[in-house]
Amino acid sequence: MLTFRDLVSGLKSLGLNPKQPLIVHASLDSFGEEVRGGAQTLLGALLLTSDAIMMPTFTYKTMLIPESGPDNNGITYGSGTALNRLAEFYRPDMPADPLMGMLAETLRQHPHAQRSSHPILSFSGINVGEALQAQTLREPLAPIQQLAQMHGWVLLIGVDHTVNTSIHLAERLAGRHQFVRWALTPAGVKECLHFPGCSDGFHQAETDLIPITKRVMIGKALIRALPLRSMLDILRQKIEADPLALLCERADCERCQAVRRALDLQPVT
Repeated sequence: MLTFRDLVSGLKSLGLNPKQPLIVHASLDSFGEEVRGGAQTLLGALLLTSDAIMMPTFTYKTMLIPESGPDNNGITYGSGTALNRLAEFYRPDMPADPLMGMLAETLRQHPHAQRSSHPILSFSGINVGEALQAQTLREPLAPIQQLAQMHGWVLLIGVDHTVNTSIHLAERLAGRHQFVRWALTPAGVKECLHFPGCSDGFHQAETDLIPITKRVMIGKALIRALPLRSMLDILRQKIEADPLALLCERADCERCQAVRRALDLQPVT
């Protein structure tokens, strides 16, 4: 069984500056053994590693699929009849989608945590109020941009780059085709601009990022730490040099196929 001391010791061995904020993605199962105290213990260890922590607390259950909308939008209009009936109004205390992981929901519920107000792509964090307030419907990834300006780090705990939300900002900075989505809110249906694409191809970033990645094993979990600003620069340049970089190869991926069409390239078949 892994203890609080095991987690703190492993995280501190990365040599991160506690004054630099972290955006964290984590899988508790990746440790390969029970963590005494679960997500609460991991969060406590992280708060001894950094004074400021942020995580995605996205809420996909608010999303609607309309009958029509912008062209090449990576979505099948009119396909959401059943899902639209199940959609829920966004509220600030809505739990994070289970895909975000147990740690993200634990952070959201922390008494000192704040949450941004985006009805689909909210972030929650402690001591990152300025970053959270930067988010708008037009710029959903602005909190990550703020963390980059604060010399923040990405921390991947037992997960790979396919869940590294910050890579979407590199896509945005490189000018990659973005999307529009719609969310149900108490103030009506809100149009959410610059919605990011698919992340299934982000594992391809691993080799490019080796030179800037710090690593440590805790239990069976590989922990990766990357300086956010350097990571964004490397991947922005990669996408600018190769507009197909980091896209997935699934023929049924509507968003990656839409990116290819935006580049006037033949979609994958």
